Amino acid sequence: MEKRQFNKCQIIIKEGDITQSNCDAIVNAANNHLWMGSGVAGAIKSRGGRAIEDEAISLAPIEVGDAAVTNAGKLEAKYVIHGAVMGQDLKTDEANIRRTTISCLTRAVELMVDSVAFPAFGTGVGGFPVGDCAKIMLGEVVDYLRENGQPQKVEFVLFGEESYGEFVLQLKAL
Repeated sequence: MEKRQFNKCQIIIKEGDITQSNCDAIVNAANNHLWMGSGVAGAIKSRGGRAIEDEAISLAPIEVGDAAVTNAGKLEAKYVIHGAVMGQDLKTDEANIRRTTISCLTRAVELMVDSVAFPAFGTGVGGFPVGDCAKIMLGEVVDYLRENGQPQKVEFVLFGEESYGEFVLQLKAL
């Protein structure tokens, strides 16, 4: 686990299962129709229950780059923030990752949560390079925390050593 302080806020990088995060909200790397297939979305639906997807779909479609909020079902978190980092083609890019990261942080602040856990956006089915994703997402989070001073804790809960290592490398470079 790697930690760093920014404007009285903490960024934490850890390897693990985002569905087991003890943050107030967890982020789903979603498509803009908010159906939950595999990867992070599939894990959230499997552990938290189908009701999360049912509620999400009732809010869809949303713009790519935007985020919607649902309950967290059986998860320890209070909320799931569904960040639409891709459309139906399941592809993403730098601009979508930037906008979606900011949208998710904005929703977390609107919910008045103290902590939020993110996955690596677009690096699964989206095929986006993990190192580039880490640089983009961490840069946006640091800028947001410096400007807004909240949420108090932002975790990146990453699946696999490669993702974890890339995010730690980028955090140290900030």
